[in-house]
Amino acid sequence: MKFTDIDYWEEVLITITRNKTRSILTAFGIFWGIFMLVALIGGGNGLQQMMSRNFAGFATNSCFVISRQTSEPYKGFRKGRQWDLENNDVTTLRSRIPDIEDITPNLFRWGSNIVRGEKKGTFVARGIYPSYDRIEKQTMLYGRFINDVDISEKRKVCTIGTRIYETLFKKGQDPCGQYIRVDGIYYQVVGVCSGVSNINIGGSSEEMASIPFTTMQQAYNFGKTVHIICLTAKHGVAVSSLEPKIQELIKYNHLISPKDPQAVMVLNMEEMFKMVDSLFTGIRMLVWLVGLGTLLAGAIGVSNIMMVTVRERTVEIGIRRAIGARPREIMQQILAESMVLTAIAGLTGISFAVLILQVAEVGVTASGTVAYFQVSFWTAIGMALLLLSLGLFAGLAPAYRAMSIKPIDAMRDE
Repeated sequence: MKFTDIDYWEEVLITITRNKTRSILTAFGIFWGIFMLVALIGGGNGLQQMMSRNFAGFATNSCFVISRQTSEPYKGFRKGRQWDLENNDVTTLRSRIPDIEDITPNLFRWGSNIVRGEKKGTFVARGIYPSYDRIEKQTMLYGRFINDVDISEKRKVCTIGTRIYETLFKKGQDPCGQYIRVDGIYYQVVGVCSGVSNINIGGSSEEMASIPFTTMQQAYNFGKTVHIICLTAKHGVAVSSLEPKIQELIKYNHLISPKDPQAVMVLNMEEMFKMVDSLFTGIRMLVWLVGLGTLLAGAIGVSNIMMVTVRERTVEIGIRRAIGARPREIMQQILAESMVLTAIAGLTGISFAVLILQVAEVGVTASGTVAYFQVSFWTAIGMALLLLSLGLFAGLAPAYRAMSIKPIDAMRDE
């Protein structure tokens, strides 16, 4: 017998289907194991994409500096003192820490009344520099973003988020050149922007009116006050290595105790991204551990049931040996039966898992979130090769048992 003979494979299939109940029980372990593995991998990929889209467009090597109450008295100042970041903090950090790539201050005015004609709403006014776009990428739906001329000339212009646009303007209307009133001051709309990321610094970008930093500082009489300092590290420099330098310089500027643990808050986005990456790495390891463990259990089940099958076919195998079948041919047939049964069960499991993942993907996409709950082509190829390997592994012990059967022993068994 040869593996290329059609009659040979027909005989293998007839042998497998001879006892349907046992074949189904044998295949179920492999089916469930490969289904679990593919479904978990595809589901994990989809969840990771959904999570990654929340961070899309946000600089992964960024951090945000915020002032908080002091927790220790220092040089005559009492504990619990309120203090503010200032313009000169930005200048000091830029000049004293060469590893900073971009640095920009932000101002916020929460609960701002924004009005156009008879339409109005309560949103957030934000003062920014053009360089903020390199920290949180903005998608322009209309017009342009704040530029350097707006900053230098303190222009009364603004960009608005999509929620503000939907509240004040008709759908499809170009708002550029139109005027809106923010807290009683008129600003010309130069663009409509939408943040790519779902990370909210000071509020959702969709509900913000962005004004040139210099204009807002003057309009609201903020003086030299800065609410948040945003910065990014140069390529290859860890943000965590900049934190001690940032805190040291700012504490020195504002007469804060060097040992004060809470006065200067540094929100390290790089560490948050690393935590998310570590989380999904752990999930992938767990998925493979559970899936491969289930597959191995299924392969052991196949091996055990094949051993029972060989035991029941002792007479048949003995007769075949008596009429001239060689041990190698007996071994080939048992291995072929094991591999075919494993392959059929495994491919059915893969197909069913892909179907379930496709249904999940359609459901998630219908809700407005784009994610692909699928496994890659090469992962599927690897699964197929894994199935063949498991089939070979599961059939080895039964095949050696069948190969060792002698005709005289088979007759005695009868």
